Amino acid sequence: MTAGDGWAGMGWDWTDVDDIRRRLDEGADPEQWSGGRPLHRAAVFGSPEVVAELAGRIADVDALENGVTALWEAVVSRNPDHARALADAGADPWRPSIGGWSPGRLSLAGPTPDLFPAPQGVRLTDTERTASDEAARLTTALGTFSYDGLGLACVAGIDAAEAVRRLEAAPADGDLVEELLEDPLAFDMDESLHIVGVTSVPGGCVVTQPWGHAPQMPGVLTRLSAGTVCYGLYANPKSGNQGSIARHGAVEGWDLHPGGGPRENDSAEDVLASYLYRLNPVAYSCAFAGLRPADPRGVVGPPDLWVELPTRDYWAQ
Repeated sequence: MTAGDGWAGMGWDWTDVDDIRRRLDEGADPEQWSGGRPLHRAAVFGSPEVVAELAGRIADVDALENGVTALWEAVVSRNPDHARALADAGADPWRPSIGGWSPGRLSLAGPTPDLFPAPQGVRLTDTERTASDEAARLTTALGTFSYDGLGLACVAGIDAAEAVRRLEAAPADGDLVEELLEDPLAFDMDESLHIVGVTSVPGGCVVTQPWGHAPQMPGVLTRLSAGTVCYGLYANPKSGNQGSIARHGAVEGWDLHPGGGPRENDSAEDVLASYLYRLNPVAYSCAFAGLRPADPRGVVGPPDLWVELPTRDYWAQ
């Protein structure tokens, strides 16, 4: 907390316009909060009223924080009323930002494509529209479920049988699997980590483990990704979602943040995917590998097959 900026005690909740207005009237700095910008914070965690109040007190409503405007943050956070308040205060929806996207053009791919009147000729490409439509279908098909502790590998172009062959896995003991599903925490990691589920889905297959990180261990990903691409996810209950990419038998991305939203220096394609699947790391993982499941069974089960991985060092590629 920056001493003397007038925002002492502010945390995640920026919705109380009366409190914000009182602080501002008493000298709170509308341009700075804890090293960041209050308007950017309110664009994500505030209310339209707070956004409008702050926007009317700053020098530049399109000022940048981490390379983006508050309007960009409102659009990415799916806060259309906040975005409208910013536009009403003079924010520019068509100002280019990360990956060449503007907040307004990015909104065309989301749930509120009519958020801003689009200038003549501004539209999505056919490829971008297809990606947007598939994101809407995929997130609906997967639905909502708890995924804390889930390990996942989404593999393009191979089915469950081929995944089992590549992993040199054997059928798992059915009684052990039943006991694991009933209470995975009753088992030591050494007893449960080698059991995974495998399911064929349109576009490829899913390797899943509801209780652990086995599917995204490097030695699993490299075997699965021979001649193709694989996206691994571990929804770590302690530190958040961890993503990884393996291609043609080698890990090329690690400690990624699927579902975390666009990041500075992302490509145009990455920005769109991160926007479409923000806060949905499972759907992001499937989409990255080009998987098109019609339902959540490949992730939440029951899988096509429960198999046992052979003993080896899976942290070595």
